[in-house]
Amino acid sequence: MYQQYPIAETFGIPAPASMKVEGFTPSKNPFVPVEKPYLFRREPLRDVLAFFGNPNGDGLYITGPTGSGKTSLIEQVAARLHWGVQAVAGHGRLEFNDLLGQFILTGNGTMKWIDGPLTSAVRHGQVLLINEIDATDPAELLGLNDIVEGKPLLIAATDEVVKPHPKFRLVATGNSAGAGDQSGLYQGVNRQSLAFMDRFRLMEVGYPEPADEMTMLEQAVPTMPVSIRERMIQLANEIRKVFIGGGDSSGLLSITMSTRGLLRWARLSANYKGAPNALAYALDRALVLRGDMAEREAIHRMAQDVFGSDWQV
Repeated sequence: MYQQYPIAETFGIPAPASMKVEGFTPSKNPFVPVEKPYLFRREPLRDVLAFFGNPNGDGLYITGPTGSGKTSLIEQVAARLHWGVQAVAGHGRLEFNDLLGQFILTGNGTMKWIDGPLTSAVRHGQVLLINEIDATDPAELLGLNDIVEGKPLLIAATDEVVKPHPKFRLVATGNSAGAGDQSGLYQGVNRQSLAFMDRFRLMEVGYPEPADEMTMLEQAVPTMPVSIRERMIQLANEIRKVFIGGGDSSGLLSITMSTRGLLRWARLSANYKGAPNALAYALDRALVLRGDMAEREAIHRMAQDVFGSDWQV
């Protein structure tokens, strides 16, 4: 049921051959994420593997800016360890009972209980991944307090007590660290209960280093010239600096270039290759058209500064 995976070979990072992590044996579990090409960063990977290996009664809360790879990190680690994932999107109407499950009407007129994502993860040793958890009503999340610490899960509707599987893990992602959004950039973010947050270890995932994003771009669009990729990354980081704010630039942009957006821009540029304004046309569709007129003009000015004569609008 379980097996050891060598870290260096499994995740493509430098590590001694003796360093291994336990996962599940390969199976046809439909809840195991699809393995995709992925560039693992050493420190975030280290924190996730430490948590998967021994949570010590904690959940894992991953915070960071939009599009920095919080969700994909968990999914791609799980994919390589053949670990099932129950993914849930946090929102203002999410209730604890949605996580537990519900009765449904069968064809013969009887009622049947169907496990929700929490119950399934607890029962079968899967990861419950709650994305954008800081958009959820804090009162609804308090029901998770005991289960994070390893206590049994009581399903009041059926009077069943589910003992947590030893491989059950609870992971949450959010743009804040549970303290609410002080920047005003993320609508719907709620301040979470201190009692709830105290049950998590925290890790922060920022945008990748330029060298890592260069590797990602090379994998995504190998025919793109290195000089173009370098300037795309430079522009992405300029946009991020203005988005995050600081000094005179604070609050100028309400949109940002995530790594996901950067890759989208590169792929669209390749699709429009040959057009006289392919880079600008693709950038508009990857990001810029989400902003107002002032933001669009600001980003195009930054692009002109970075690309110079190669930039055509």
